[in-house]
Amino acid sequence: MTPSRRSIFGLVAMLLAVSAATRWWAGHSQVRLGDKLAALARPGDIQMLSSTTCAYCSVARQWMQQHGVEFSECFIETDQACAAQFEAVRAPGTPMLLVRGEPQVGFDAQRVLDALGRGAAAS
Repeated sequence: MTPSRRSIFGLVAMLLAVSAATRWWAGHSQVRLGDKLAALARPGDIQMLSSTTCAYCSVARQWMQQHGVEFSECFIETDQACAAQFEAVRAPGTPMLLVRGEPQVGFDAQRVLDALGRGAAAS
């Protein structure tokens, strides 16, 4: 094998190793975040106002279910009380999370954890 081919092979191998390590770390971080969120969330703490056609709502729902996070969900198209709540918080879109009453547009697990943590510290 010529030196240039050996260098290219080494570079490709190193890139593959870094890529695999990065994916592992990201997955590991999500599991830890999910565990923390599941430990803090109690029934009624997280309410998700969803739309039946919202792909982001589906991703949020699947993430929370996968990590055992306690939450409730309603759909603005089929539940009048949910639609009224959606309008009351002047939500620009879905998912709209109410974390202990605090509105959050979109789903960001770390932001939800931070809001639950602030509530726990205040108690």
